[in-house]
Amino acid sequence: MIDGRPDDDVQLTARQARRAAREARRQAKDQAYEDRLARKRSKDVHFLHGHHVIDTAGLAEAFPEPETAEYTSVTVRRRITHGVTLVLLLALVVAGVVLAGMVQRGDLVLHFGAPRHAPAAETCPPGPFDYPADKTVSVNVYNGGRTEGLAGRVAAELKKRGYKVKAVSNGATPYDAPAVVVSGVAGQAAAFNLQRNVAGAEYVQDDRKGATVDFIVTSSYTNLVDAKKVDQTPGPLSCPRLSPTPAATAG
Repeated sequence: MIDGRPDDDVQLTARQARRAAREARRQAKDQAYEDRLARKRSKDVHFLHGHHVIDTAGLAEAFPEPETAEYTSVTVRRRITHGVTLVLLLALVVAGVVLAGMVQRGDLVLHFGAPRHAPAAETCPPGPFDYPADKTVSVNVYNGGRTEGLAGRVAAELKKRGYKVKAVSNGATPYDAPAVVVSGVAGQAAAFNLQRNVAGAEYVQDDRKGATVDFIVTSSYTNLVDAKKVDQTPGPLSCPRLSPTPAATAG
């Protein structure tokens, strides 16, 4: 260490090492740049703008397909469930379309709240019957036709005339009269009243105990007889489905 020379040698060697390292990094960087330029200029289809392009062969090699399609039991059950669900939904849609067509054509009649009383008489009541006041008649109104809201409209008209309207719903009848009036023995006079309010209405008797009358309007129904023109003189019920039909007589 005379005059500080050994320290100078050490420092010189360290600087040379750092300089050599920087030079090596610069050369590596330059070489990498040259390689990128070479790849860009290259016509090799495996390189595009300096980036390696993987073709189908490379993909197939990287992601080989299994020799046989194998599915887990969970996947199989899920696919079966989805298939069955789709088939059932399709069947429901087809059934709905078919039923809607049958109802629209009149091939199928749906019963919603229709009277369920069994017929109890095969002969028409003899009468004659007095015409009771409208306000004393209790009536259920049923829509047996295809016009939506018909029962509600008829019920509103009957209420205006003073009738005691109870049930208002959809119904059904096998008869094609404009209206069908149904009652038990106790409601025959009330049925006579309602029959006089609809031209062409038919009477049918069942086994009910009360005096409430079912009033079923059909597709051929038009309207009620004008209140001022209703015939209120005593007379018989009109029941062409029962026999014999009595001749009209005045009481």
